[in-house]
Amino acid sequence: MEDGSLKTAKKIIGLTGGIGSGKSTVAEFIEEMGYPVYNSDFWAKELVNIDENLKHRIISLLGENSYDEDGEYNRPYVASIVFENEELLLELNKIIHPAVKEHFENWVNAQNSEFVFKETALLFELKLNESCYQSILVTAEDNIRIKRVMDRDQKTYREIEAIMQKQMPEKDKIKKADFVIENNSDLETLKSFTKQTIKELEKMDL
Repeated sequence: MEDGSLKTAKKIIGLTGGIGSGKSTVAEFIEEMGYPVYNSDFWAKELVNIDENLKHRIISLLGENSYDEDGEYNRPYVASIVFENEELLLELNKIIHPAVKEHFENWVNAQNSEFVFKETALLFELKLNESCYQSILVTAEDNIRIKRVMDRDQKTYREIEAIMQKQMPEKDKIKKADFVIENNSDLETLKSFTKQTIKELEKMDL
């Protein structure tokens, strides 16, 4: 955690959650409360299409098929070759994550809010929480998460289970998080928990 005595600095709050947890819904609620939220996952997908330096480095690593005939990032192809290859995935992340980091820093500097939220699926995996004032984890029971993703993405149980197994276990994330929002019920309950958490943040003398 950074020095809380820097009262003039923006307070970056990390927001994370595994697949199907509902972190993006929590992010929407936070935005409705008037706070800016940076969606790292969204911008990672955008930057690979609009940053020419990124394109060049990804093609050098994974080949011409990394982009389709229209010059768009070939996500299914890339996923198929890095999902089972930890070394390639690590190298790809070394290319993309610094670009997202730089983009995020520029975004933060443009915000007027004292609190800014960074939504990212890999907050703890990449140790990004170490540069945040506080962290929020959105969590839910495994069976609920799987059902949500099956309904949303039309994926099979086994496909979702394989993704979840590659993510940090929930019990480990809970230990690292400053705040935990449980999302095992309906949207109104989730919104209530979110507001309660943000109020706790607002009261903290960071």
